[in-house]
Amino acid sequence: MDTTRSYDLLLRGGTVLTPSGPQATTVAVQGGRIAALGVPATTPAREVLDLTGLHVLPGVIDSQVHFREPGLEHKETLESGTRAAVLGGVTAIFEMPNTSPNTDSPAALADKLARSEGRAWCDHAFFLGATDANADSLGEWETLPGCAGVKVFMGSSTGSLLVEDDTALRRVLASGRRRVAVHAEDEARLRERKAIAEERADPAAHPDWRDVETAVRATRRLLALARETGRRVHVLHVTTADEMEMLAEARDLATVEVTPQHLTLAAPDCYEGLGSFAQMNPPIRNAYHRAALWRAVTDGLVDVIGSDHAPHTREEKSLPYPQCPSGMPGVQTLVPVMLAHVHVGRLSLARFVDLTSAGPARLYNIAGKGRIARGYDADFTIVDLNADHTIDNAWIASLCGWTPYHRMPVTGWPVMTVIRGRVVMRDGAVLGTPQGRPVRFQGV
Repeated sequence: MDTTRSYDLLLRGGTVLTPSGPQATTVAVQGGRIAALGVPATTPAREVLDLTGLHVLPGVIDSQVHFREPGLEHKETLESGTRAAVLGGVTAIFEMPNTSPNTDSPAALADKLARSEGRAWCDHAFFLGATDANADSLGEWETLPGCAGVKVFMGSSTGSLLVEDDTALRRVLASGRRRVAVHAEDEARLRERKAIAEERADPAAHPDWRDVETAVRATRRLLALARETGRRVHVLHVTTADEMEMLAEARDLATVEVTPQHLTLAAPDCYEGLGSFAQMNPPIRNAYHRAALWRAVTDGLVDVIGSDHAPHTREEKSLPYPQCPSGMPGVQTLVPVMLAHVHVGRLSLARFVDLTSAGPARLYNIAGKGRIARGYDADFTIVDLNADHTIDNAWIASLCGWTPYHRMPVTGWPVMTVIRGRVVMRDGAVLGTPQGRPVRFQGV
């Protein structure tokens, strides 16, 4: 090892979560990438971060967010959403296609990439939305720079993207080779049961309208078509014990996401306390299903945690149910909420890293991210595992200005966000100017 070399950045004094486990080691950064681990703490560097008492995690990747630009900028913009991300310790995001217009063509993808340049605080990629009209072109388009892959809505949610019948879904799965991300709710059953929501006019009816069978039926159909076409799929925001049983039998084709909301909140309490502000798709379900999600996390069945950040204004969320939109913000709270679960022993810090860094990198074949290792991007989420905080609406940078975790006490907090060797957040303040770049993918 060359002990005379000088580096751009040195991270010393912290406990580093490496692929070999936690290590008290010094990390050297050069040219935006990790140049060495284990260098002497006295090694010269242009900038030195003393991280004594802190843990250095691989940069957290939130692989499911909705930032609403273009068309719905009163809810969120690419600037405000990515600012919220870095304030919460997130170094890269994958953004969903249900904007206005939808991101369902190369031109729409290019528009989002152009909008992000000089405005995005973190690194980013964008999903293309599948439709009946573009199904046969997706295999060609999914390899475009900055594309995270293809997203399918089997059930209607926010926006107009929808692939509800098996004929169209089969064409989508047959076109291309990258893993397809899927919102699995059965649209026909949603239409059949809509009267439940309209007659009860109460957010507590949401998990009855969009019931367990709605999710199970869609996931069963999806897995059958994935098997038929040989296409890998990623089932987003899984909410039911029943789906977890099916997904455990399809590990050669299917991967699994859960959200902090579904791991933290439970019906009926969340609807009694938050009303429509707890309304999302698929719904928050009861404690039985929440316990099943945690078992799936513990057993290793869950591959990633994504926030499903889906902001709406207070005015929109306060409309009478079911006219009020579904979704809640989450990109800024993903790290502290999950660290609170780490603190009480529901999962280990290493498992958290696997779910939020290594997992997304593995699923989507991200190049150069997801672990603290030589040659990888110098992306770090630096946390104080002993810091006591109370999450508050005033802290939320999202334009919606609220969080379902308002007044929730947590232990564990992101104190610094480093992206490609640049400190972009320190102690609750963003630093410098937005310099996020498109995420790169292997084999694309």
